[in-house]
Amino acid sequence: MRPPFSFFLALRYLQPKRTFVSAITLISVLGVVLGVAALLVVISVMTGFGRELQRKVLGFEAHIMVTNDALIEDWRTLDERIRSAPGVVATSPFVQGAVIIDFAGRIHTPKVRAVEIERELEMADLRKMLRFGTHEIFSDQCLIGHDLARQLGVLVGDKITVYAPRNISTLIELLDRLRESRDEQTLDRLREVVLPAELEVAGIFETGRYAYDAEFVITPLHIGQELYGLEDEIHGIGVRSRDPYALDEIFETIDPLLPDGVIALSWMDMNQQLFDAIRLERNTMFVLLTIIVIVAGFGIMNTLITVTMQKRREIGVLKALGARPGQIVQVFLIQGIIVGFIGTVLGLGAGLLTVRYRNEFKEWLAARLGIEIFPAQVYQFTEIPAEIVPGDVAVMCISAFVICALAALLPAWTAARLDPVKALRYE
Repeated sequence: MRPPFSFFLALRYLQPKRTFVSAITLISVLGVVLGVAALLVVISVMTGFGRELQRKVLGFEAHIMVTNDALIEDWRTLDERIRSAPGVVATSPFVQGAVIIDFAGRIHTPKVRAVEIERELEMADLRKMLRFGTHEIFSDQCLIGHDLARQLGVLVGDKITVYAPRNISTLIELLDRLRESRDEQTLDRLREVVLPAELEVAGIFETGRYAYDAEFVITPLHIGQELYGLEDEIHGIGVRSRDPYALDEIFETIDPLLPDGVIALSWMDMNQQLFDAIRLERNTMFVLLTIIVIVAGFGIMNTLITVTMQKRREIGVLKALGARPGQIVQVFLIQGIIVGFIGTVLGLGAGLLTVRYRNEFKEWLAARLGIEIFPAQVYQFTEIPAEIVPGDVAVMCISAFVICALAALLPAWTAARLDPVKALRYE
């Protein structure tokens, strides 16, 4: 079957020639390619950021954190009640707060998370995260994040000195009293308050998120209690559920069990601002990059308007021979559709290729420029995360294609309204 003449003419007008119009057509196609590729890469990376952050949070933190502004005293009874609630898989008491670490003169101020390690293994994927050493820690041992260990120069088997402020108000009071009286008893009490703990590094873990790998030291629960001057009190209880995205039923069960002043927060509540910021940035980038595709559509419109001006005589002849306005519209509409289709397909391929080799490209660019392109301390991840969602890809490609097709309507309608008498008057 022979194709309709509208399709034949559209292809003929698109054939490469050494003319200004051909150059504009090529630029229009490149505009669509760049717009679609940039849109795909950015949306995939932003989606990857959000979902990878969720995976890192759920792999290291509790789904629900039961905590208090002060301390939880009778925590064993509360722990048993929470553990027996429907939907709860595991619970783990913890003491968590800022400490000062000294190793070979290098000082850092990370956080200590003191836990019962066997119960914490039910909460976090520490076995999978472990990079060196062992996950089993005893009374004077600890696990340390990979980036923190690198900054301190710590290896498995080394001993680090950990200082905790225990009670700042008590420390200040003792210092003031010592300054006034020089009492030996006060001096002994002061030494007790600032007495450090010396811990052996049993293992080094790596979660892949800089905020955890550079800021956490995991110790046995009693070490945290000693560092903070607690007796049998704790700071909170971590709760792991069967489904981290369906926590309403668990909240309804455990809320009545909580004493006055004790609250329960979900992992979504604790990271809400971060997730909202990523979602807002993703939507904003989608709108901004869609504008690039619209600009490319204007390039297609400009090309077709130029073609209609150059082909006035041919259009006049076609109309004089009986071509209907709808057939003339089809000629230029098909041109816009072909340009949009080629640009969208090439942009999709370029975008998928860039997403696939994003980290290799990052390393190459960093080596060429001599700078760190994706600093983990800023973006929280050691590699650029990305996740391609087929639904998002379909929306982007269809939107780009429709924009290009609509851009061809105005020139097509202008060509269809051309008067053949005026077009052929001076021919």
